[in-house]
This record gives sequence, structure tokens and C-alpha cells, in this order.
Amino acid sequence: MSTFVASAEQSGTWHVIDAEGRVLGRIATAAARLLQGKHKPTYTPFIDTGDFVVVVNAAKVKLTGRKEDQKIYRQHSGYEGGLREERARLVRQRHPERLVEEAVRGMLPKSTLGDAMYRKLKVYAGADHPHAAQKPSKLEVA
Repeated sequence: MSTFVASAEQSGTWHVIDAEGRVLGRIATAAARLLQGKHKPTYTPFIDTGDFVVVVNAAKVKLTGRKEDQKIYRQHSGYEGGLREERARLVRQRHPERLVEEAVRGMLPKSTLGDAMYRKLKVYAGADHPHAAQKPSKLEVA
């Protein structure tokens, strides 16, 4: 009996996650699991077998505790003294989808395979998204 290895030619299905009133970490783990394909019996760690994930209402995601004022998002330009820091409250005002994007990105592999998985994540601040033609299935996150 030979070991099963999934082919990279599989097309992924589309899922929609509504983030309104949900905790950020719960949304991010569900999205990362779908992007990696760990929910499928054909999961292979070194092949991208994951699905596409659309997260809507990212501006209404919930942060527990005092993370709104204490959590810091950092960016570095690459130049000396180029570190920029913003609190989660300010990030939510300026780029609310970045909260979900950064959380999911941190849960994916740090490799070119992880980059390919991350490209299948679509995050929108509001309730509307342009992916209705793909007929995404709605996914409930606890």
C-alpha cells in the first residue's frame, strides 16, 4: 500500500466568515485552518490544498480584555529608525481589515507556501464582497 499524496491541481472551495461580534483569535484560527486545508482528509503539509476564505465585517471584530488599547502593531521600513507602532484602536479606525489579516498571517507557515495560502484570504471591513460569483458557503464560527 502506498502513501497518498495530494496533487496541487485541486481547486479550493470558497467560504465566508462573518466577523461581526466574534473574537479575533477565533476568527483567525478558523480562517487559517481553512487556508491550510487541515479540514480535508487530503491534507498534505507541503502542498497547498486549502480553500479560499472571505472575511466580512472585519471592522466589527471583537478584541477581548484591554487589547484595544494595549495591543501594538509594528511595521518597519527597513531603514534605521524606521519602526512605526500603532495601537489596535488606531489600526481599527484606519485599516480595520488589517486586524484580521495580521492575525491570520501569523498563524500560517512562514514560507513561500504560507505566502500562497495567505493570497487566498480576502478581508473586507463591511458586509459586502465581490465574490458572489464563486458561490461561497457561509461558515459559522463559535
